[in-house]
Amino acid sequence: MPVEIKVPSLGESVTTATVGKWLKQPGDAVKADEPVVELETDKVSVEVPAPADGRLESHAVAEGDEVDVGAVLALLEKGAAGTTGGAKAAAQPAAKAEEKATPAAGVAAPKAAATPAAEAPKETDYDVVVIGAGPGGYVCAIRAAQLGFKVACVEKRETLGGTCLNVGCIPSKALLQSSENYHAAGHDFAAHGVVIDSVKLDLAKMQARKAEIVGANTKGVEYLFKKNGITWLKGHGKVEGTGRITVDDKPVTAKHIIIASGSDSANLSGIEIDEKVIVTSTGALELSSVPKRLVVIGGGVIGLELGSVWGRLGAEVTVVEFLDRLVPGTDKEVATQFQKLLVKQGFKMKLGHKVTKAEKTKKGVVLSVEPAAGGQAETLEADVVLVAVGRTAASKNMGLEEAGIELDKRGRIVTDAHFATNVPGVYAIGDVIAGPMLAHKAEEEGVALAEILAGQAGHVNYDAIPGVIYTWPEVASVGFTEEQLKEKGTEYKTGKFPFMANGRARALGMTDGFVKVLACKKTDRVLGVHIIGPAAGELIAEATMAIEFGASAEDIGRVCHAHPTLSEAVKEAALGADGRSLNI
Repeated sequence: MPVEIKVPSLGESVTTATVGKWLKQPGDAVKADEPVVELETDKVSVEVPAPADGRLESHAVAEGDEVDVGAVLALLEKGAAGTTGGAKAAAQPAAKAEEKATPAAGVAAPKAAATPAAEAPKETDYDVVVIGAGPGGYVCAIRAAQLGFKVACVEKRETLGGTCLNVGCIPSKALLQSSENYHAAGHDFAAHGVVIDSVKLDLAKMQARKAEIVGANTKGVEYLFKKNGITWLKGHGKVEGTGRITVDDKPVTAKHIIIASGSDSANLSGIEIDEKVIVTSTGALELSSVPKRLVVIGGGVIGLELGSVWGRLGAEVTVVEFLDRLVPGTDKEVATQFQKLLVKQGFKMKLGHKVTKAEKTKKGVVLSVEPAAGGQAETLEADVVLVAVGRTAASKNMGLEEAGIELDKRGRIVTDAHFATNVPGVYAIGDVIAGPMLAHKAEEEGVALAEILAGQAGHVNYDAIPGVIYTWPEVASVGFTEEQLKEKGTEYKTGKFPFMANGRARALGMTDGFVKVLACKKTDRVLGVHIIGPAAGELIAEATMAIEFGASAEDIGRVCHAHPTLSEAVKEAALGADGRSLNI
């Protein structure tokens, strides 16, 4: 009796998918776990494997059909012999890769590196090799492949996606959402008439959900590599010079080498990380129990986000920050409000302090802490200590200095305006070069560089790179702060609107915070927007668009915003820059 091949579970809240491509045809022989069909959703792409050896009897659906989870995709005659039609399917990716080697019509051919003939290989394995498969690297590889280059990407992890997808942006946001739901169930739902007598934490399930989300995202990148004919070179990449790298000591040649190695967690001298009781962000994402006392060293984005996760789940959180304020670089008014709201949530703050010693004990860790300006030392006891003092460029053990590639004092690769290093044919993007260490900044640089190599006008506007802190409330900003404008001597005007006066925010019960718009006093051009409040990370997109296209505050104010929405707060703040807010 034929075995049914069905649509598998596709992750939380995903109930349907589209049949992307049949990898096996009726009559083909298949082996157990061999991919039979590709399914696509708006969140992930997956390959559905055969449940056993046999012959594919028939397709139950066609390419392009929408199918529900659990629906029958095909019938498999278990144990039956079939034709080797799979060889035809296997040949298709190779053909695609060959097509990618030839630039599409209208696209400039990849330019050969201007290198000494003795050093540059005459013929290369690839047009472009990207070292690192984080957001910058994998996006750069995809865009280069779209532009007709033959592309390979070097990644030593077992999964693609880099720090962001594996142990950074994605898992932290999964835990932030889960912990926010847990906290809301115990503290906020009653105000909405939803009374829950007992809220229990299943941390193991929360961590499993996080792992499932990470897996879906990393597999999604792997699918995109296959879709675009990109070769994944698994191993450790080292630069040997113009046109030459090694991957686990095996030589690989390319016309263009792009370093997108990302960054690593920074550490403090004298503090030994074990990822169990003294942890970086990586260890903080994997805790198997909620610490009673968590000390976060560093008042930046990573420390406050992960501190929020464990604080919501029951930890007593203390933040030790060397400076006298949180999140340096953000608008000072926003940072001040942010600190007040975190303290209200239970955070303890020791600003203007430094940790001088960390001693492990049977019960946890004892920290020696003293004022940054000097003074009486004190001790703090913790079950877990999170070291979140920033990140450093991942530029070590890659052969960069031996290849003559220039690094700055902070270990970052020095590049010109077109991301080129001082070694011809070698480029760098993302966290490993100067600029904000943000995944989306790296992505934009990756796209720009790929387009530059194809003869197009790739460009990144660094004045329009948004930043988001995914705590509660969220904090988001783009452009200049008031402090920066004052330092530049730029005359500006300010429009501010509180969420307390926004109808949707009241309905949500999320009225903390405000939107602030900074505009040029003479031209009304938007120079900066800063938001603290609900959905700040989503609302900042409109402001980023405004800055990118040189819009004025009046432009934002005259755009019709749906009512009632949180986005109306952005419109009202923009109107406020000219004293014209309507609802306050």
